[in-house]
Amino acid sequence: MQTYEVLKDCRDYGLKDQMCRAAVSIASNIAEGAERDSKKEFIRFVHIAKGSAAELRTQLYIATKIGIVKNDKQREMVSELVAISKMLHQLAESIKSKI
Repeated sequence: MQTYEVLKDCRDYGLKDQMCRAAVSIASNIAEGAERDSKKEFIRFVHIAKGSAAELRTQLYIATKIGIVKNDKQREMVSELVAISKMLHQLAESIKSKI
């Protein structure tokens, strides 16, 4: 939700679309993986979600460099994304331990 809010006035529609897609992809892949009938598939989708978090972090750096996102907001969001990535890593490890 924060990504949409930060980019609501962004006129760089390509970057805005890519960033919003990456943000939505994080939660969507977790949900899709959880619905799979296999723990291995769930882990795979958790890793995809983690990749989307990394993608969004990179896009935030770019958006800040070109003046679309303010430095303080970028730092806040990157910090949140790093925390999300760590949680996703722990989730994948937890699922692996149950296989």
